[in-house]
Amino acid sequence: MGLLYTKFYIDFEADQWKEISKNPVIFQTISDNVSLEIYDTSQKSYKLNFKKGGKMQLFRVVGKFRLTWDDDDLV
Repeated sequence: MGLLYTKFYIDFEADQWKEISKNPVIFQTISDNVSLEIYDTSQKSYKLNFKKGGKMQLFRVVGKFRLTWDDDDLV
């Protein structure tokens, strides 16, 4: 299970992701090899590539976002 905290909102492109749950907020990829670049709270950059059907869960924490995913969803 992957986990990152970021201060920045992530923009999920409508042609690559769909929101499948509002509580908790979960996005799922609709195509293969979808890439996200995320900057954590210390400004370190992470580039994640997701398989089709991969999911990313967002949870808002005071002043930041908690992002989780299943490592099996990565390419």
